[in-house]
Amino acid sequence: MTKNISRYRNSIVLLIAATLLLLGCQPAYYYTMEKFGVHKRDLLVEWVQKARDSQEEAKEQFKSALEQFSSVVNIEGGQLQEKYKQLNTQFEASESKAEDVHDRIAKVEDVAKALFREWEKELKQYSNEKMRKISQQKLTDTQQQYAKLISAMKRAEKNIEPVLSTFRDQVLFLKHNLNAQAISSIQSELLSVESDVALLISDMEASIQEADTFIRKMSQQKVS
Repeated sequence: MTKNISRYRNSIVLLIAATLLLLGCQPAYYYTMEKFGVHKRDLLVEWVQKARDSQEEAKEQFKSALEQFSSVVNIEGGQLQEKYKQLNTQFEASESKAEDVHDRIAKVEDVAKALFREWEKELKQYSNEKMRKISQQKLTDTQQQYAKLISAMKRAEKNIEPVLSTFRDQVLFLKHNLNAQAISSIQSELLSVESDVALLISDMEASIQEADTFIRKMSQQKVS
């Protein structure tokens, strides 16, 4: 009976926290989560993991979309309608993954700001100067590692929209011109698109590596 009550209470706390997050009440959300034993540091690692995962998913989705895009140039005219539907589905999936990346990077930025603001404030509470300096150094190291991480994430995010714009243009053109001219136009753009997607994937892989490094170092700090 006691376990059921505890489980119910925990579920209510998580529901309240999730509602506060959706409503944009970030300070109240962090306060609620800390009461539940989940601190900003834990939330930062969690959101970095989620941002990393969303970039991995987006990377694979853009690869898939490029494959569909490339296949258009090798079809017969009578297959254009079906190929348009397939390409549009890939484009919409790519848009959705891009939104996930954007939202999760924003969450990483928000919790990082809250964590660093709290950390800097708490440094003033030390009476032991040696401990304060050690904590200050850990904060500096974490901020430097975070700066590298968010820079890599932002660089990858910045390159998403140009690729989406090209896909959007080609999907619309194919929709409006289901004929040989549409295939010819897409074929002429193919090399440029391949180059843009390759750059995007490279940036995403670099960002994913930075995320893995950040998560590992945060875990090492927690252990130490």
